Amino acid sequence: MAMHLLETLISQTPETPVDEVIIGVHSVLVKSGDRAGIASTIKYCSPTENIRCAGALETLNLKELAAYALSENLLEASVGMAAVNCGLAGRVPQTEALNAKEVILEKGRNKILGIIGHFPFLEEQRENYGQCYIFEKHPRPGDLNEADIPEFLPLADVVAITGTSITNHTFNGILNHLPKKSYNIVLGPSTPLTPLLFERGIDLVSGVAVEDYETVKKHVLQACPTRHLKGLRMISIMKAGSL
Repeated sequence: MAMHLLETLISQTPETPVDEVIIGVHSVLVKSGDRAGIASTIKYCSPTENIRCAGALETLNLKELAAYALSENLLEASVGMAAVNCGLAGRVPQTEALNAKEVILEKGRNKILGIIGHFPFLEEQRENYGQCYIFEKHPRPGDLNEADIPEFLPLADVVAITGTSITNHTFNGILNHLPKKSYNIVLGPSTPLTPLLFERGIDLVSGVAVEDYETVKKHVLQACPTRHLKGLRMISIMKAGSL
């Protein structure tokens, strides 16, 4: 289903010219006309693994670049995800003034939270949950491994999934273990702002829009961590009747 999601998103990406592709330490930025998209840079791949057409990525159109999201080279897939998000820019449906971490806290207080990705806000929130299962591909102390998802994720009342799970093609496997009655959120800068996620059991989709391209570009080039980037606007879209 994750690949199907990506294939659908790629098919909807316009064949517009690509003006600029910037691959920063923490983020990838793609610009096409008056649209821009961003995604987190996934770096766990071989340092000798090349990106196809590196040095000439602007010769591809946006749809061709978006197709990189299907690549097993996850650095390449990060570029594709930024291109997908660039294609979605300007087509975001009605948005809500919601902060995903506040919704997670409100929905999950004294309950069981299952969260894929070690988000920085967890350190300040963790004591508010009855139980907090954090699943990480590269676990920190106290985290669970992604191999633990089948055992522990079905116990959760609230599930929060990093958007990079779509980039690294683990999203489908996560969906297979969602509890039947959990409240489900996809969040983070890689998250595609599309109602297609509602069809896959997601209640809230929370990502970002590039508002000031030059400001974002400067920060990306100077290795600013995603949560400190300037020039972005947080956007959430919500499944009807889910809040």
